[in-house]
Amino acid sequence: MGVRIVSASQLDKELRWYVIRVCPKQEERANANLLAWGLETFNPKAKEQRLHPFTEEPFYVTKPLFPGYIFARFNAEELLGKVCYTRGVQTVVSFGERPTPVDDDVINLLQLNVGEDGLIRIGEGFRQGDKVKIHGGAFNSLVGIFKREVKDTERVVILFETLRYQGQVEVERRLIEKVS
Repeated sequence: MGVRIVSASQLDKELRWYVIRVCPKQEERANANLLAWGLETFNPKAKEQRLHPFTEEPFYVTKPLFPGYIFARFNAEELLGKVCYTRGVQTVVSFGERPTPVDDDVINLLQLNVGEDGLIRIGEGFRQGDKVKIHGGAFNSLVGIFKREVKDTERVVILFETLRYQGQVEVERRLIEKVS
């Protein structure tokens, strides 16, 4: 194991978040086993677009945001040994001989970016009512109002208003940016 267990008096006695290094491709296993111990865990995931090798059609895969790592919240004085010897766990990330806690604000910031689908939103976040400009495609340079994201895609719905018409279109998320 990567962490040498130090004397309990040198360990943090408070409930803190720690980075857990897991065995290769064992994020889910380690997470489930730590949950079974009653620990609070956070295993952030993101959606990644890939292209089919033959058709070049885009498709999406869900991947760990930090491959090989998850987060767990526990009292190191009481549970460090148990965590280190949990199936799927390689070690608790440490500097020197002591596990290094992660600031609660870092975890809170990550958790705030988790969408309804349970995935981390990477990049610019849009809220309903944001004014956006489209860069590229058939609607290049048009300005509209962000309405919503289309579930399970990288598309968004934009509302356009003109003097006599109100309509909405779906465009690729990567083609829009906020404007003031």
